[in-house]
Amino acid sequence: MTRVFISRDMASVALGANEVAAAFAAAGCEVVRTGSRGLFSIEPLVEVESGGDRVGFGPVGPQDVAAVLDGSHKARLGDVAALPFFAGQQRFTFARCGITDPLSLEDYGAHGGWRGLDAALGMTPQAVVDAVKASGLRGRGGAGFPTGIKWQTVLDAPAGDKFIVCNADEGDSGTFADRMLMEGDPYCLIEGMAIAGHAVGARHGYIYIRSEYPFAIAAMQEAIERSRDRIAPFALEVRVGAGAYVCGEETALLDSIEGKRGQVRAKPPLPALAGLFGQPTVINNVLSLAAIPFILSEGAEAYAAVGFGRSRGTMPVQLAGNVKHGGLYEIGFGVTLGELVNAIGGGTASGRPVRAVQVGGPLGAYFPPDMFDLPFDYEVFAQAGGLIGHAGITVFDDGVDMAHMARFAMEFCSVESCGKCTPCRIGSTRGVEVMDRIIAARDAAPVEAESAGGGLGKALSSRSPAHLDRGVEAQTALLRDLCDTMKYGSLCALGGFTPDPVLSALDHFPEDFGMSAPVKEAAQ
Repeated sequence: MTRVFISRDMASVALGANEVAAAFAAAGCEVVRTGSRGLFSIEPLVEVESGGDRVGFGPVGPQDVAAVLDGSHKARLGDVAALPFFAGQQRFTFARCGITDPLSLEDYGAHGGWRGLDAALGMTPQAVVDAVKASGLRGRGGAGFPTGIKWQTVLDAPAGDKFIVCNADEGDSGTFADRMLMEGDPYCLIEGMAIAGHAVGARHGYIYIRSEYPFAIAAMQEAIERSRDRIAPFALEVRVGAGAYVCGEETALLDSIEGKRGQVRAKPPLPALAGLFGQPTVINNVLSLAAIPFILSEGAEAYAAVGFGRSRGTMPVQLAGNVKHGGLYEIGFGVTLGELVNAIGGGTASGRPVRAVQVGGPLGAYFPPDMFDLPFDYEVFAQAGGLIGHAGITVFDDGVDMAHMARFAMEFCSVESCGKCTPCRIGSTRGVEVMDRIIAARDAAPVEAESAGGGLGKALSSRSPAHLDRGVEAQTALLRDLCDTMKYGSLCALGGFTPDPVLSALDHFPEDFGMSAPVKEAAQ
């Protein structure tokens, strides 16, 4: 019987993978459902086992079964791992994704699974924490706080109960790595959390997953049940969020798990000392915890040997938006933004010039092509006014209106704010109003005829300085003052980071605001 491998990842299913799998099963094939390898332009991907190797075809439709099985299909890819998109990757965290049956304990063990946990159980908790410190692993969802230091704080905290909490509330636009990992290699996350439990003395963990991820929720619940004895005495539960973006903030997430309305808590105390149910708690996101098995099985030195500056190890970068080759690309820190967008992503799907990319989700800064030489690094991006965050990169071509994108950032914050602090709750609402006045004044100014193919940016930049409404300059200065208040006065990162996309759009694309140059002086 011919054996074929087809993804059951949510993105693959959306592209027709279930129908393709059913067609191959009807043709008498043994169908193994895997996670996705991460290049969505070749999904639904079918890999046919032949002589111990796997020959890829994609994209494939249900009508293509015969051509795939006789090897004549025009979308024959050969060894998928040898394709340029995959050959250049350094897959530490996603090594099994797209290769194994996600829920098979046998498959997981045969591909290196549980080696990290077995190694950790042979070490003292302090030795495990020291290994995480030595690896240089930093949080893969926010400002990049060192994971080992967080674990050390929880290990040293005197308490009867401690908890491990995984933040799987992946709400940033253009991000899907958490979902892919949970659907494609759930035991990797479970193993990482079990290691964390041993390291800090916690016997119970929670995985907080957004409700929009039904496939991931089902996969994690089934994987937890199947691996219950393997990770004992550590125990895991899944908790499902209710759609609030602010619950991606760690303290709002804790309130949600406790059955309360998800609102940000004031710090101190830190969750590492008084977190879930008032007890010391490790809170890491999926990618941070899923990196732990590699570090314990292969050694901290192997992980730390890859990277750039203080940013060590690999980062699963997610390419989305108007990009030719959208998908997940795991690579060591240090690759430039231009390499990711142009060489790996292939530029825009529309074929028009790239005008901007947003890195780090809806709270991330916008970068123009003249900044594409920036290396992917926490400190470099912070100095440039941005953040890496969860490493989602959203690409825009020259048809984008950056003033409208800045307005979207303010509106997003106003809709998703938990309402606890004034700068975020009121500031974002006032920000939308200021942006509406700026756009209205800009659109009221005369515009010279747009040259053919010039794009929106050229049309807006054609406004003569004589046509500039001084009201735009005053409102722009007011916008900067408002952003300053939000950045330094908000209780959490939602209000604190919202100014980043607004100010970066204003600084790098002033013509979209009706300005010939950015206005930076404070409002009078």
